[in-house]
Amino acid sequence: MEENIKKIMHVMRRAPHGSIYTYEGLEMILIMAAYEQDLSVVFIGDGVYALKKGQDTSGISIKGFAKTFTALDGYDVEKLYVDRRSLEERGLSEDDLLVDVEVLDSAEIGRRMNEQDVVIHH
Repeated sequence: MEENIKKIMHVMRRAPHGSIYTYEGLEMILIMAAYEQDLSVVFIGDGVYALKKGQDTSGISIKGFAKTFTALDGYDVEKLYVDRRSLEERGLSEDDLLVDVEVLDSAEIGRRMNEQDVVIHH
């Protein structure tokens, strides 16, 4: 039986709280990982906040889920990319993030998007 592995990139563009997009995107990534697809995740714009260390959601009365991103490695989701400009514009660096990422410029992110079979925006 021929394996049908797709290259799928998830693009996280929104802040992690205030909408369901980031949380549901994370759930979708975990489900797809169970089916052994070739997954990558790129964080652009306010999406970089999803990986920020020390998030405290007690003031907005919701359970935080940022630490779930640390579980991606256990699902063999190891291609995590962050847009350099998005980090810089928000005063963040790699040291501020929960997981190891590869920081790329927008041209390189675009090139990697073009290599995918599917790109899903969250």
